[in-house]
Amino acid sequence: MSEAIMHFFENIIGRELSVFLCSMIPIVELRGAIPVGWFAFDMPWWLTYILAIVGNMLPVPFILLLIRKVLGWMETCRVKLFNRVACWLRKKAEKNTDKIQKYGFWGVCLFIAIPLPVTGAWTGSLVAATIKMKFWKAMLSALLGVMLAGIIVSLICFGIQSGISWLEILV
Repeated sequence: MSEAIMHFFENIIGRELSVFLCSMIPIVELRGAIPVGWFAFDMPWWLTYILAIVGNMLPVPFILLLIRKVLGWMETCRVKLFNRVACWLRKKAEKNTDKIQKYGFWGVCLFIAIPLPVTGAWTGSLVAATIKMKFWKAMLSALLGVMLAGIIVSLICFGIQSGISWLEILV
């Protein structure tokens, strides 16, 4: 099964497009895309980094411009699933709003830079839209945060790869 999945991503979609698309997925974002490019596809670190940054940033302007309207529509929609999702997203954003609003630009940037699940560009952009941060300020903050997260994840991957290399030498 894993061979079929690898074949699909490597030969049908392509390694580069796989990393790019993986970095666009909420929660996974570039935190998952960089290890995929580095370990699964053995891509150069710099190419993996660039593809992950661009892919992770692609949804950000759409989130910043549209999320408040989409959430408002979902909250008033007759479909209960949409109501629940909108409520959950608002609570998630409001939970982090006070901390981030206190530090503004750098708060959003650092929130996005922390390489943990649910602290990436998607949630950071949602929070920036919730606190009504200006579009270009939020874009720059998100870009810096995503770049920092990419550096942190790349350094972690480099450390793991170095550790594996040392283990191979010792064994």
